[in-house]
Amino acid sequence: MIVKQIRLSQQAKDQLSRLKGKTGVKNWNILCRWALCYSLSEKTIPTDIQIPADSNLEMSWYTFGGDYYELYEALVKAWCIKMKLDTDDETVAKYFRLNLERGIAHLSGTGFIKSVEDLANIAIKGY
Repeated sequence: MIVKQIRLSQQAKDQLSRLKGKTGVKNWNILCRWALCYSLSEKTIPTDIQIPADSNLEMSWYTFGGDYYELYEALVKAWCIKMKLDTDDETVAKYFRLNLERGIAHLSGTGFIKSVEDLANIAIKGY
């Protein structure tokens, strides 16, 4: 498992709250999965910045990943390999968190996410 517990920044929590309102997706973990995958699809490495874990939004790795938690770990490791990064536990955990926070910021910052259908269009059309 990449991490035992995931605690998001307050900024990410606020962004997810807005996304929940727009999309009607009720579960934090579902939106976090979308955000992670969206960020992993980017062709760049997220900026290596210190992200505070200063919100009260926390979930276990198993809650984040659900039945497919192993798949999400494999996706992050494959992304690290693609980006020519190490795949040790510390590096994978670091880039999981950076990608998660970047994905949340990107999804909440895009003007085209106004419904759950818009999330699906990202996956289908790749934009």
